[in-house]
Amino acid sequence: MALSTSGTMSELGLLDTGGILRQPWVSPERTSSGLGWEQAYVSTQRERPYQATFDAAPTHLLILHLGGPVTVRRRIGRSMRTQRIPAGGIFLHPAGRALDVELQGGLDTVHLYLADSVLQGAHGQGGTVELAEELGSSDPLIEQLVLALDGVVRRPEPSARTYVDHLVGTLAAQLARAHSAGRPVAPDRASSGLTSRQLVSARELMETRMSEPLPVAELASATGLSASQFSRQFRASTGKSPHQFLLQLRLDHARRLLRTTTTPIADVAVRCGFSHQEHLTRVMRAKLGTTPAAFRRAG
Repeated sequence: MALSTSGTMSELGLLDTGGILRQPWVSPERTSSGLGWEQAYVSTQRERPYQATFDAAPTHLLILHLGGPVTVRRRIGRSMRTQRIPAGGIFLHPAGRALDVELQGGLDTVHLYLADSVLQGAHGQGGTVELAEELGSSDPLIEQLVLALDGVVRRPEPSARTYVDHLVGTLAAQLARAHSAGRPVAPDRASSGLTSRQLVSARELMETRMSEPLPVAELASATGLSASQFSRQFRASTGKSPHQFLLQLRLDHARRLLRTTTTPIADVAVRCGFSHQEHLTRVMRAKLGTTPAAFRRAG
């Protein structure tokens, strides 16, 4: 990040992003360029399939998938890993490391590039925080913070600077707390829970069948378990019943569509598996204390 002529830090821009956004397969819709943001750079775009290697960037990269599921391959350490990432999934890459990645389908994304100084400042525990390399993780708080920053880019206002600094600081704190390389890693299988592969299979089925009725028996079949085994182990892994988890996915997808599209609310409800607009309204009022129309206006 360069110094301005006055000696203060200038805004983050394309020179701080490692070159991904300059590629011909990326079609940006809007960015934070010109808004004076010193701690973060946000870009929302459509990406076509590609495979490429990028030099290390001075900023941490967080990619939020707005669509999906889509298959992504990336090098982590010495191995290549492949993951089907659903809408709302997170791709996280620390500063100072080269990136080797392949996107196997078209995708709408929000990229957020974060200055290391704000990450270290948010850590607050002494020492240096190092972010993990993540592929397809889920963090509803991170998702909402990124969408909120994209909302500011969509409708910028001079008075929003304090709000942006608050959002970026909160996001950095959450990354330091929940996505650091040194945090404890959960075992692949809890004593009474699903394996990571079973959990991914169940979530993928929920994502692809979101607008349809989805019996527990079909979810159980996808994981090779009986319905009772699946329900018990699913709750042990997620803390929620399959119905509660699916309802949350539907609500998260509805919020995403309300923030990022102009799709009529009635159509959003049906696409997300709610029986009608009134059903979506009841759920949003109960869970969020707001209505779809009010949520869209606030975004």
